[in-house]
Amino acid sequence: MGIAFKAPFTWRVSIRTASNPASISPRCNHCDKGPRAAFERLVVVAIDEKVAALLIAGDLFDGQVRSARTAAFLAGQLSRLREAGILVYLIKGNHDAESPVTGAVDMPDNVHVFTARGGKHQLSDEVWIHGVSFKDRHEPNSLLDRFDAPVAGAINIAMLHTSLAGAPGHDPYAPCTVAELSAMGFDYWALGHVHLRQIHATTPWIVMPGTPQGRDIGEAGRKSATMLTIQDGRIEIEEVPTSGVTFEHRTIVLGADVETDDEIRAAMRDTIMNAAEACQDPAGVIRLHMTGAPERHWQILRDRDVWTETAREIARETGRLWLDKLVLDLAAPDAARDAGSALSELGTLMGDVRGEEAFASDTEATLGAVLGAVPAEVRARVAPDEEAARAFAARCAAAGAEMVRARLGGVGR
Repeated sequence: MGIAFKAPFTWRVSIRTASNPASISPRCNHCDKGPRAAFERLVVVAIDEKVAALLIAGDLFDGQVRSARTAAFLAGQLSRLREAGILVYLIKGNHDAESPVTGAVDMPDNVHVFTARGGKHQLSDEVWIHGVSFKDRHEPNSLLDRFDAPVAGAINIAMLHTSLAGAPGHDPYAPCTVAELSAMGFDYWALGHVHLRQIHATTPWIVMPGTPQGRDIGEAGRKSATMLTIQDGRIEIEEVPTSGVTFEHRTIVLGADVETDDEIRAAMRDTIMNAAEACQDPAGVIRLHMTGAPERHWQILRDRDVWTETAREIARETGRLWLDKLVLDLAAPDAARDAGSALSELGTLMGDVRGEEAFASDTEATLGAVLGAVPAEVRARVAPDEEAARAFAARCAAAGAEMVRARLGGVGR
């Protein structure tokens, strides 16, 4: 994440060019190249706008990355900025604090990397840049005491990688509060870490710009950077789009009057085509949620694979959308009509079994084994604590029971 600075003093906030793009199936070229393409867009805009500097507030790349290709890409982009006379200021965050790429890249002389001890650098007669890097991947303590005092009579910009007082889905790194930042005396706080864009305050400016490119469906919506202009001692900001791939959630509501597959396909096509028309980036990845209580409830659940492929094919037809997954959250149009039937009794029996402590323990153990085989960041998102893991296991069991009923209930309907 970062900031860029243009004469008469314009800045841009937000860079994350992590080398591991979002995992999409099937993959598309836009998704694979998205993070790097977002960084290239920032470089192009910086050059076009004749900015004075680009500030990167941490997590420029992932710590595990050892790719020579990543090192070469970064060095090339930074050199483009050097040739245009643009300075680069960098602090390290939790992802790149220990990255071997840091030592592999011979940074051009236009790049200033702040250390974990902190420091300040004069950009112009009236502007100073302050920054503190992470020393290690985990930084549980506040870093505010490592900042130098603001320079009197100047505009002071401070760079910090932090989760502030805490953010859902993020570990508590370099914790601090908005009130504490406001009391430090800086004119603008360029923050990094949380991928959701938020303006926490305007006097002084405290801006978490988010990420320039979403990495997965959990980071939905068009992403951007922030252009900051300083003139006559005043600061103004502007959001500038940077993403090349938009992740979106779309919902298809099927009413009880939907009786045929043709009607379902038509609703699916309308939703996907509307998403394609609304997509402002070169490509989009959508997750479809099908809800409602249609007459063909059982058949849809039973034929989940068919409907998934149908949605995927329609998305392909747009030439710019890819399907992440189809989520079915359907209810029977009239559960009472099955009362007393064998299917209803089976549903009751499965509900009783799911309520047994032994079954719950077995389900949680199975889930634990599965989670052990997936990346740590996925485990942290799916089951951040024991209570969440239990709830997820219960949802999996309920979904399994519903699928069994769907397959049996669909027969003969």
